[in-house]
Amino acid sequence: MVEKIEKILVAVAGRGLCEEMVNMLRETPAIQQASITVLHVVSEEVSADAMAEKLEEGGKILAQAVKSLKVDPSKVKPRLKQGDAKTIVCDIAQEEDTDLIIMGSRALGRLLSILENSVSQYVFQLADRPMLLVKDETYVKRLRRIMVALDTSEEAKQSLQLALFLARGLKELQLVLAHVNPPDPQASPETDPVLSAAASEAKKLGISYRCITSTGKAGPEICRLAEENNADLLVLGSPDRRPSIAKTLPDLDRLLGGSRSDYVRVHADCPVLLVR
Repeated sequence: MVEKIEKILVAVAGRGLCEEMVNMLRETPAIQQASITVLHVVSEEVSADAMAEKLEEGGKILAQAVKSLKVDPSKVKPRLKQGDAKTIVCDIAQEEDTDLIIMGSRALGRLLSILENSVSQYVFQLADRPMLLVKDETYVKRLRRIMVALDTSEEAKQSLQLALFLARGLKELQLVLAHVNPPDPQASPETDPVLSAAASEAKKLGISYRCITSTGKAGPEICRLAEENNADLLVLGSPDRRPSIAKTLPDLDRLLGGSRSDYVRVHADCPVLLVR
């Protein structure tokens, strides 16, 4: 069982979606006491005047983000940094030993993410902790249904634990336990070994749940199930396949290939919580 989310890093860009997500999550009893670091990064400029202007603008964005949070001011630490946002977000997460990263995403496809220097894609590849992505134009809703995409992997087990942690104390919440391509597609979802084990854990904690299965290509099926079941949050395991020698480099194979988590990141119509 996940025991704590005590430190949250929120990377803001002036669009307000991440702040909305934080306010929604603060209704979750399990993380109401978490401290929040609000980070805004401005790019470095050639001239001192341009840099001063950027910093002033960035300061306003940061101040507005902090103001919009429904959080005890003593629990909020604003940080304005200059440089490359991709590396700074990862560095701050490591420096503060963050339990959760929240940031926005333009939901660019794999190759476009590389070409357009996507910050969220880079952090998604390199972060070694849970990351909650809020796609542009996503409608952030109160947590009533959390869908967890499950299989036999260790990452899926971690996803379930994090979802159970978030669900604790939310009386109106339901977990939607989903397994795409189960061993026996004709069997009842409740008898699927993966789902029955997850359901047992939810039942012990008094958390409402239901089980669903489907068949097809995993990424599109997960997105379809999330939409059909009106999920307010989708929790998904994202295995780290890079060898240790490449931990500081983006995984181009996954960027250019058919990664399930990358597909869901781009196409899901609700916020996505990716768990390493």
